[in-house]
Amino acid sequence: MKYLTITAFWALGIIWGSNFIYMKMASELITTSQIVLLRVAFGFIPIAIYAYLKGALKLAHLKHARHFFVMSLLATTIYYYGFAKGASLLLSGVAGALSGTIPIFALLLALIFLAEEPVTKNRIFGLLAGFSGVILIAQPFSADMASTNLEGVMYMVLGSLSIGASFIYAKKYIIPLQISSSALTTYQLGFSLLILCIITDFNGIEKIGDDLHAAIGMVLGLGLLGTGLAYLIYYFIIDKLGAVTASSVTYIPPVVALIIGSAIVGEDIGAIEYFATGLIFVAIMLVNKKAKGTTGQSNYAKPLAAKD
Repeated sequence: MKYLTITAFWALGIIWGSNFIYMKMASELITTSQIVLLRVAFGFIPIAIYAYLKGALKLAHLKHARHFFVMSLLATTIYYYGFAKGASLLLSGVAGALSGTIPIFALLLALIFLAEEPVTKNRIFGLLAGFSGVILIAQPFSADMASTNLEGVMYMVLGSLSIGASFIYAKKYIIPLQISSSALTTYQLGFSLLILCIITDFNGIEKIGDDLHAAIGMVLGLGLLGTGLAYLIYYFIIDKLGAVTASSVTYIPPVVALIIGSAIVGEDIGAIEYFATGLIFVAIMLVNKKAKGTTGQSNYAKPLAAKD
């Protein structure tokens, strides 16, 4: 079981890190909304089957539909849209590096909205380091910066803020419900799928089939693996390792995305981007460092739901 847990931990990091190149490929064929729709649809299928087989889905849960709707926006629709749009405008490695800011934004929001989150020197330095990394990647003061660079960074920030806000909302309104993680994920993806079916223009969505590699990446990489299986693995390692240790899996995707972008795809990622990524890593370690006299479990790092 020990080796299975370790394998699952690294598999999740690699799956999430590879998502950015799949989003990049898909963005050349279909719109951002269509990418998100297909990703959620193919991710929803295995999650819904899993939850149904476990008997986790209950009609009584629908009385909390308003909370599932909010979570579907914060933790799925806006989050996925921001990252998909950002990946279409940035080098996939750079977009992946920026995804490392998720725990930083989550902590910032936790400090603002959760009174029980202590403000420490490490966390202040961590927030400063993290935002410095974002600014270095965005290069807002560079005279030759392409306009899409800053726009792409802003979309990545939007996605990070959205998923960060979902942790705070989950802490206040979802965790107390004591609904299993598989059921919550099914409701979350299900509501998101309904929203996306309403707002998405389906015209041209079939173009994803023009490129077999992109189509496989969309269905298998982003959908079945990057969304459906990824959720199941995440809650598995939370069960085996605990929420705080499991949350450290977010260290892996930026590195994987940079390796895929530079070494495999051949993207021109410079020293500044690597240095900025290093700052983001330092920031994550600082904001997660225990304060003296605390148990070390940050509220924003807790899972969306109770254990299955």
